[in-house]
Amino acid sequence: MAKADQIKALIRCHAEGDDSRFYAVAMQVAAQAARAGQGNFAQELRDLIDQAKAQARPAGSRGPQPVPLALPRGELAGLLAVGYPKTRIHDMALGGALAERLQRVVREQRQRERLRSHGFSPQRKLLLIGPPGTGKTMTAAALAGELGLPLFSIKLDGLITKFMGETAAKLRLVFEAIAATRGVYLFDEFDALGSERGMGNDVGEIRRVLNSFLQFLELDDSDSLLVGATNHVSLLDQALFRRFDAVFEYELPSPDIAIEVMQARLALLRTSAIDWTAAAASAEGLSHADLTRACEQAAKNALLDDRTALETEDLVTALDERRSMRR
Repeated sequence: MAKADQIKALIRCHAEGDDSRFYAVAMQVAAQAARAGQGNFAQELRDLIDQAKAQARPAGSRGPQPVPLALPRGELAGLLAVGYPKTRIHDMALGGALAERLQRVVREQRQRERLRSHGFSPQRKLLLIGPPGTGKTMTAAALAGELGLPLFSIKLDGLITKFMGETAAKLRLVFEAIAATRGVYLFDEFDALGSERGMGNDVGEIRRVLNSFLQFLELDDSDSLLVGATNHVSLLDQALFRRFDAVFEYELPSPDIAIEVMQARLALLRTSAIDWTAAAASAEGLSHADLTRACEQAAKNALLDDRTALETEDLVTALDERRSMRR
């Protein structure tokens, strides 16, 4: 018979709309029954699982196919890079409100069929804005990790060309892939595509690319998540904002978040001698990525000196060096 943990897992998966995990746990129960000599029950359970999967996606039904564990092929290989991240939202040092909003996106995605059955759509078109190094790209990876989806990063160098109409044609290929394979699709440095159409240095081809992108974005009703990330929100065309379901603003870390980032990166070394208040003061104005790199530098300096304990001076020096590199 099913164990208590398995029963709880089944109920939790059902509540969250996580069908793939639900079926996996159910198959574990069937395997356990088979080992216990309950062959008939095990076979009946497997048959029920197969029937449920078939009913969930009738032959010829519209919608994305199951996620293939393969690289994009053909022309898409030059437009998309794929990864299968394990990052989770709790791995990120984010403000409470931002983390809660991202968890809400995950929850809506897991229960998307329930929302749609009542006439509502889950959040899936997300615009991330803020300074570089504050976690925008990592957020796309965390969403993919939470949902068990591949992360497709759009290669702008392969997408944007100098030839008339070619970029729009490649955009169409990308959006066809978005509809065909469910995943998280990241348009990083999004301002390269979404720049304001009225800018003085604008050219006709860029206007046409933006218009095409707006149309594709408007028409897209797939199950994939589209994530646009930019460091230059002021460059974006205003028409883009109403095409996104939500805008997430990222900021430089507060002193408390800065301490959290540094402590997490230095967790394998002894840090009891560090004055974290002084370190946070030195970290002011640095991004999450800057803090991580400064911690790595301080740690490597100590290890090369045959030390596994860090002093406040080690960390403050590395933070100051990181700040000087940004000038």
